Formats: sequence, structure tokens, C-alpha cells
Amino acid sequence: MTGPLNGIRVLDLTSMISGPIATMMLGDQGADVIKVEPLTGDLVRGLRADGAGGLSAMFISSNRSKRSLALNLKDPEGLELLKRLIPTTDVLVQNFRPGAIERMGLGEDTVRALRRDIVYVSISGYGETGPYAHKRVYDPMIQALSGLTSIQADAATGRPKMVRVIVPDKLTAVTAAQAITAALFARERTGKGQHIKLAMLDTMVAFLWPEAMTGYTFVGREVHTSRSQLTQDLIYETVDGYITVGAVSDTEWKALCRALDKSEWLEDERFKTLGDRSRNIKDRLDLTADTLKGNTSEYWLARLDAESVPCAPVLSRAEAIEHEQIRANELIRELEHPVVGTIRQPRPAARFDETPSDIQRHAPSLGEHTEEILRQELNLDSDEIEKLRSGGTILVWERL
Repeated sequence: MTGPLNGIRVLDLTSMISGPIATMMLGDQGADVIKVEPLTGDLVRGLRADGAGGLSAMFISSNRSKRSLALNLKDPEGLELLKRLIPTTDVLVQNFRPGAIERMGLGEDTVRALRRDIVYVSISGYGETGPYAHKRVYDPMIQALSGLTSIQADAATGRPKMVRVIVPDKLTAVTAAQAITAALFARERTGKGQHIKLAMLDTMVAFLWPEAMTGYTFVGREVHTSRSQLTQDLIYETVDGYITVGAVSDTEWKALCRALDKSEWLEDERFKTLGDRSRNIKDRLDLTADTLKGNTSEYWLARLDAESVPCAPVLSRAEAIEHEQIRANELIRELEHPVVGTIRQPRPAARFDETPSDIQRHAPSLGEHTEEILRQELNLDSDEIEKLRSGGTILVWERL
């Protein structure tokens, strides 16, 4: 393997989305990620009927660059096998509801007794304590509780709306991956591991704060106006499609007026300064929208580009992955998966020039690496592995 985390081992006890994407990022960056699954597998394996061999598209896109070890952790022998791996492990990540990992016999104290400097990571939905701590949680609950759905509310009716992608889950994954690498860096300096606790709710509120919750920054001077009442989508209809345009600075505003041939807007008292344009945002955006309806997307994008006004076409997902800029970035890879055939995946977004990261291995079938790990890491022989398999302690993948 290559990558900045080459030589780091991660035991991934997570399921669903937030934990698996976090550990996938570490795997892409070279860590040896062992995905520990129950004998029934991660629920995401069968979440959609679009895959084959127990490999849904969502599972593939959340669990590449890992090895799969299928263990029955309710069986004392299965739990003991996992404990034998811990001394060789740098990071353990789990996202069970608070208290569950302790009942399983893998609480921090137990794990740290086996590896003193381990980085122990607990990802939860709502946090470790409080009235919601033990509730079941999925991404929509966090969108609702964090205020995100209110921010997305329909400007006309005020009805809250969900974001149609699982932002809290994926943002928690990115935050977790960053926190884990920070903890590993601290361990290099101090020799000490630590316990990272991360709640999806905390992640989402912190993420929203800089602009979506900015009205609550100054104590005693809160601005309670709903953001949805102030903000219109920067999506503009043209004769043949949609584009987006943004002009914030005075220079960009002047350039926009030139591109749209609206010099009179420069003298309009509503738009003289940045503050004026912010206060009169609805008038400004309505006028822009009316103007852009008068010609094609290609026409307007050419004029806006000529004046260096930030702009872009509004693309479908199919158009996006074929766009010239994404192609220039060499972002989308086509890979051969041994079970499901040709797949598309984005390469890791961050590129390292000295320690290149990459997709290290295909997303594993359930138990694909069980025998490999038990042989290589725990020195079990064929008879011992067969006894564990026949006894229901492990699952060993068999290629069809």
C-alpha cells in the first residue's frame, strides 16, 4: 500500500455510513483497515437492490480500501479473536449506541489494557449523554434537530425541507477522519493515545454556524429572521436550461452589470454598496433572473466568463461526471471489481505528491479476508479456522 497512513492499522467496527466513510478515507490514504462485520454483514450491503453478491452500490462507495473480517462477537471465541488483533491496532472506531460497546466487552478500558496508546473513536448520533443519547438515529433526524431543515424551508410556505443528500452522515465521516489523523499526529509527539467522541448532531450544528446560524453569534443581539426568508436559490432559468451566477464584491457586481448590459443598475441606490445589495437581495436577484430568461445558457455563460463573473452551468448528475473540468481533474475512475464487474468510483479528493493516496483495494465481500487475517495476523492453521467456521464463530467467503 501507499499513502501517508501506510503502516497504520484500523479496526473498523462501524456500520451504515458515517463510520464506514471515515475509515474508507483512512484506507484510501494507506491504512490497513479491517472491517469487522457480524456474520449477517453490514446492513448497507443489502440496502438497495442495485448490486450483486451482497455488494450494493452504496456499500461499494463507502467501504473500498478495506479487508472484511466476519466475526460473531456474541460468541466468546469471536470476541477473543478480535481482542487478539487489538495489540497490533492503532485505531479502533465504533458507532454503536452509547453503552453498547461496553456491554459487548470492548469498552475503552478493556481495549486500552490491550494497547495502551490506541486511538479509540466513538461516533454517536446525538451524543453520549442527555435525553436523546439512547435513541435510534438516521441522517434525517439530525437534519431536523440541527435546524438544517428549517434553513432549507420553502421561502413561500415556510415548510421545512430535507437536504436530499445525507449531509450529516458524510460530514461526520470527514470530521472523524480529520480527528483521527490529528490524534495519530498527537500520539507521535506524546506517545499517548486518546478517546475521540464525535456526535453527528454536534458536527452538523458546528458546520452550520459560520453563516447559517450567524444571526445567533452576538448574545443579546440575535437576529431571528429565518434564513429561508432572506435567501433565494442562485439558480437562474435561461431559454434552454439553468445556470448559476454569483457576484459579491464591487468588482464582480460591476462586471455582472456589464455582462448583462445593465449599466443602470450601477446607479441604482439599492445596489450601490455590498451592504445595499445584501439588504435588497430579493430585488437584485429578481432583476437578474428576469434578465437571464432572455437568452440561452451558452450565450450568458460566454458573456459572464468574458467579464470574470463567477458562473457555471447547472448540470444533471450524468452530465456532471462527464464535464470537461471533472475529466481534466481525472476524478472518476473505472475499475474492475471481481464480483460485480466494471464500476465507477471517484479517486480520493486530496492528492499527496510525496505519499500518494489511491483506491487501495475493491470493496470486500462479506468475510472475504477472514481466513487471510486469521492466518497472517493470528497464525491460525486450517484446522483451527475450519473449527471456528463450522462452529458459527466466523464466516469465510467462498468465491462462487
